[in-house]
Amino acid sequence: MLKFGNPQYLYALLAVIIFAGLFVLNIFSRKSNLKKFGQLNIISKLMPDTAMWRSNTKFILLMIAYVSLIIGLSNPLIGSKIDNVKRKGVELVIALDVSNSMMAEDVYPNRLEAAKMAIEKLVDKLSNDKIGLIVFAGEAYTQLPMTADYVSAKMFLESISTKSVSTQGTDIAKAIELSMRSFSNENTNEKNKVLVIISDGENHEEGVNEIAQEAAKKGITIHTIGMGQPQGAPIPQYNKFGKEDFKTDKNGAIIISKTNDALLQQISSEGNGIYVRATNSITILNEIFDKIDKMNKKEFESQVFSDFESQYQYFLGLSLFLLILEIIIIERKNKFFRKINLFKNQLV
Repeated sequence: MLKFGNPQYLYALLAVIIFAGLFVLNIFSRKSNLKKFGQLNIISKLMPDTAMWRSNTKFILLMIAYVSLIIGLSNPLIGSKIDNVKRKGVELVIALDVSNSMMAEDVYPNRLEAAKMAIEKLVDKLSNDKIGLIVFAGEAYTQLPMTADYVSAKMFLESISTKSVSTQGTDIAKAIELSMRSFSNENTNEKNKVLVIISDGENHEEGVNEIAQEAAKKGITIHTIGMGQPQGAPIPQYNKFGKEDFKTDKNGAIIISKTNDALLQQISSEGNGIYVRATNSITILNEIFDKIDKMNKKEFESQVFSDFESQYQYFLGLSLFLLILEIIIIERKNKFFRKINLFKNQLV
C-alpha cells in the first residue's frame, strides 16, 4: 500500500501546469518576435548555434526534476507487510445526502461541503472502529464498504458530489435499508453498530419511520444531523452560460430549501439516537462522536499494512541527477563539434 507522510506538499504539483503554460507562451512569443525580422527558415540559418530541441529538453528535465522533488518531499511510504490485527471498536456507517438541495449555502461553504469536512474530522478521531460510506438522493449507493482503512475513507469522501447519484430526490428510507445490509450480522443484541444520517431532511418518499424502527430492532443506533438553517436558503444552479442562478418552481418562484427538523428528530428517536443541527463543519459531529465513543466495543480482525518504508531518497536522488544533467546540457550547439562537421563537409 502506498501513502504519503507529508501529502500537503503534493499540491505544489499544480505549479507544473503554470510552468508549462509559461514555457509554451514564451515559445510563441519568441517565434512572433523572430517573424518580424523575416522568414523563420532563413533566420535559423543565420543562427547556426541555436538548438531549439536543447531548450525543450532542458525544460522537460527541469519539470521531471521538480515533480520528483515534490514527491520526495511528500515522503512516499510503501507498506511492505500485511498483519492481521484484532481491534475493539464500533461499526459506523455514514449516509450522506447528495441531493441538489445540499448545495444550499446556509451552512458555509454549502451543506454538502460542510458535511464532507465534518466527516473527515470524524475519521481523524477514529482509531479502532470500522467505517462505511453511503451516498443517497433518489437512490442509495455504497460509496465505501465497511473498512478500517481510514486513508481510503478520505479518498472516497473527496470524490463525493451531487453527481454521485444520478437519480435526484431524497429517499432516506433507501439509505437506511442499504445501511442495514452494510453491517455484519453478528452480535445483533450488542450496541456496537451506529448509523449517522447527514441530510437536510427534505424526504420525498414514505416508509422512513418504519425502516428506522426495523434498524433499531437489529441493534443499530441511528443519529441524524440536520444540514441547514431554519430560515432555509435558495438552491444554486448554473445555466448554460455558466452564470449562477437559483432553482425555481414551475411558476418561476425561487425555491427555498429548509431543514426538516421534525422528520430528522423522529428518525433519531426511532433509532434510539440523537439529532444535531449543523452550525459549522467543526462542531457538527463532536456531540455524536462522544456518543459513539461511549458505545460497547466489538472485537474484530482486520488486515492492515505495517512496516512502512520511506521511498523519498529515490525521488530526491533522481531530482538531483536530472538537475545536474540539465546544467550540463547547454542551449547552444557545441562549437567544437560544429567545426568538425564543417571540416567533414569540406572533405566531401
